[in-house]
Amino acid sequence: MNSSSTPFSTLIRTASHELHGEAHDSTFMSDLLAGTLGVDAYTRYTEQLWFVYRAIEESGRELADNPVAGPFLRPELMRQAALERDLAHLRGAGWRESITALPATEEYTTRIKECARTWPGGYVAHHYTRYLGDLSGGQVLRSRAETTWGFARKGDGVRFYVFEDISNPAAFKRTYRELLDQVLADDLEKQRIIAECKRAFTLNIGVLRALSEEFRVSA
Repeated sequence: MNSSSTPFSTLIRTASHELHGEAHDSTFMSDLLAGTLGVDAYTRYTEQLWFVYRAIEESGRELADNPVAGPFLRPELMRQAALERDLAHLRGAGWRESITALPATEEYTTRIKECARTWPGGYVAHHYTRYLGDLSGGQVLRSRAETTWGFARKGDGVRFYVFEDISNPAAFKRTYRELLDQVLADDLEKQRIIAECKRAFTLNIGVLRALSEEFRVSA
């Protein structure tokens, strides 16, 4: 198959499949899902997500009218407010003063902002990597968090994983993939976007590795 005959959404999903699996099977995520890490590790992970989504959503405001990135900026996807509710529940009212970004998270957010500022196609790569991943996954972790740490079902502490304004995630993902297939980019630019998608996964894996170092499970 070549890029001229294969839908772009298929190309980008296939190209990032291995890295997606690496992120999902990371030591930190595996330990979190296994219930061998405490709520403090879950909280620290949620903090890093807030820095990432703040970067995506605040930098994305400047791209609302951009013909490449603009169509992807759907308000029903926005996660920053949900993360803030989760952090208020996890850390308390003064959570903003108590959280810090890991160096790996700072590297990740810097790249997101750079793409938003200079390269809309690169921003789309980061947008796709995060949001379609959220819609496709995350529910297992939400369920684990509810069971392990007693959060209310789909309530404070796990609101990040609840897309209240998307009643049919499967249909929404189909629509999103149609947007990818229609993206204003030639074949060379599409290959650049795919490369940035891989970079986004690698940056995310870097955050998970740093969290694994911070929360080592005793043998």
